[in-house]
Amino acid sequence: QLIAINDSFILESCVFTILKNHFGKEPYYYRLVELFLEVVQKTEFGQLLDLTSQPMGESDKIDLSRFTLERYKLIVKYKTAFYTFYLPIAIGMITSGVTAEEAYTTARTICCIMGEYFQIQDDYLDCFGSPEVIGKVGTDIQDNKCSWLVVQALLKATPAQRRTLEQNYGKWDDGKVGKVKKLYRELALQKLFEEYEEESYQRIQAELDKVTLMPRDVFELLLKKIYKRNK
Repeated sequence: QLIAINDSFILESCVFTILKNHFGKEPYYYRLVELFLEVVQKTEFGQLLDLTSQPMGESDKIDLSRFTLERYKLIVKYKTAFYTFYLPIAIGMITSGVTAEEAYTTARTICCIMGEYFQIQDDYLDCFGSPEVIGKVGTDIQDNKCSWLVVQALLKATPAQRRTLEQNYGKWDDGKVGKVKKLYRELALQKLFEEYEEESYQRIQAELDKVTLMPRDVFELLLKKIYKRNK
């Protein structure tokens, strides 16, 4: 129902009412409001990029040319990384009195790497994770999602393999889904993910070594929670 759009606006406005009621007298109140405005905007940008990764209003039309690595990275940065990782970290920094812009820049960099890694894990588990463990049956293939796996497959595919994707991706048909997953295995995307996972872990550790203006424990706690997760 279209009324849900209005409901979402009401819920968003409640966020700022809560902030005013609980933090309105704090010296950092305006910085807190600016943070939420920034994250709301970036999340909406990410959602827009995701929604427009396919032709609007044409549910049966598949356009894999829109599934680029550049678009994917922007989607996960803005739709996932900022509100899932950077927002809670920045809230803690603001309310703890951290004012150095360098600290926020470092936190943003680390959180964006973590957010990308987390979303790519999600995409991988949606396809290759056990439903009994992750608690759901993955449907990214059927839903025609711009996922990391299909983006990588398109980068590695031969013309014949691309045709297989074009003919089978985005279809609610178990046989077609099976063909896509078979192609993913042929392209060794599971091994590619394992390599990406280790590379991301090392990148995050390198960034953590630069942390001097705030405790690094909170970042290490987040990394411990997501590294090699299976659900």
